[in-house]
Amino acid sequence: MLEKMFHLKENNTTVRREVVGGITTFMTMAYILALNPTILSAAKGMDKNAILMATALAAFVGTMAMALLANYPFALAPGLGLNAYFAYTVCGTMGYSYKVALLAVFAEGIIFIVLSLTNIREAIFNAIPTTLKKGVSVGIGLFVAFIGLQGAKIVVDGSTLVTIVNFKENFRTVGICALLAIIGLLVIVVLNYYRVRGSLLFGILITWILGMLCEVTGIYAVGEGTPSLIPTLSSFDVTSIGKTFGQCFDSKVIGTIKPGDFVVIIFAFLFVDIFDTLGTLVGVATKANLLDEKGKLPRIKPALLADAIATTAGAIFGTSTTTTFVESTAGVAEGARTGLASVVTGLLFLVSIVLSPIFIAIPSFATAPALIYVGFLMISSVVDIDFSDLTEAIPAYLAIIAMPLTYSISEGIAFGVISYTVLNVCAGKFKKVTPLMYVLSILFVLKYIFL
Repeated sequence: MLEKMFHLKENNTTVRREVVGGITTFMTMAYILALNPTILSAAKGMDKNAILMATALAAFVGTMAMALLANYPFALAPGLGLNAYFAYTVCGTMGYSYKVALLAVFAEGIIFIVLSLTNIREAIFNAIPTTLKKGVSVGIGLFVAFIGLQGAKIVVDGSTLVTIVNFKENFRTVGICALLAIIGLLVIVVLNYYRVRGSLLFGILITWILGMLCEVTGIYAVGEGTPSLIPTLSSFDVTSIGKTFGQCFDSKVIGTIKPGDFVVIIFAFLFVDIFDTLGTLVGVATKANLLDEKGKLPRIKPALLADAIATTAGAIFGTSTTTTFVESTAGVAEGARTGLASVVTGLLFLVSIVLSPIFIAIPSFATAPALIYVGFLMISSVVDIDFSDLTEAIPAYLAIIAMPLTYSISEGIAFGVISYTVLNVCAGKFKKVTPLMYVLSILFVLKYIFL
């Protein structure tokens, strides 16, 4: 049955690889179960427990939709960046109720569904030049590695914007976490050298176990700002979902909306989400060798539809925009190639509702080594970029450096698209640039002017 549904032999994979890949993807994404409630609860009236449940349910629906509609090993969950825009801009600076923000996310999801049923989003994906897609993949690799370095507290804030952690200062907190992450990275590299299947997952678990041993022996200090690494089986109120479920349809808040503001809010959600999703699909699909000989992603329409369905469902559950996660590359690195891996990830998100205290206990320094190593794997695409042609190489280069430095996949794509169009026009290569690339460039420029 699994072979018939997911075509494992055709994709040169096995059930074991898919299961390990799905578990690994979940482990690298589990932090969203803790982080999303922390961010969205800044919006007045949103309950943390309800947000956690909404996060898990949205991830389950979106990831299962990706598995069953598109048969890809891509996992979805409420995205970082847009949840901050939701909480701090829409509900903070603009002063709107979280119910208004949820309504905007729901509207965005409906628009996405309509666009996904047409060829518009697919055309955008296919219009991006192959070299630029390679650059996007490399840029995402650096971005993922940067996330891992920060999660491990190896790279921290400093007078130079970012700097390496001082291991001696606060060694029993951030210092030991950084050291354990480095050990975990070494474990993953050694396991990969000996071609051990599940090396990323083993690396995460070994790093976490070492952390718990450090806590038990007193090397890791538990206190304010340093939570326990040992999971507990505390109870979780499943009825709390009622505090956010369906709140986007509250008719009382409609009268508080300014039409102009609402259009801007929807457009901001829509614009960032579409290019974050496309960028992630490009990067992960490139790493998994899922692109065809023309650089196109087969079955992209159902993949985009799954993303749109996830956003719409997430708004109903009570969370911000749900999108394809770049951490899917961790599962791909373990050999995942089909939707079976996504089924595993989706089911784990569903189970996490009951076992949320355990999954939340997975520290970021334990998942960080996997992300850092995945970044290394994705950077390998840089050798496919033609650096002898500046009209191809410079846009790819700008996309690469912009993603980690702006902390945004969509900004990296914007830098790459605009520079590609401008450079080729200046070089007199007007026909080389597709009409849609001209349109995208203009839209990105307008975004910087008006948003």
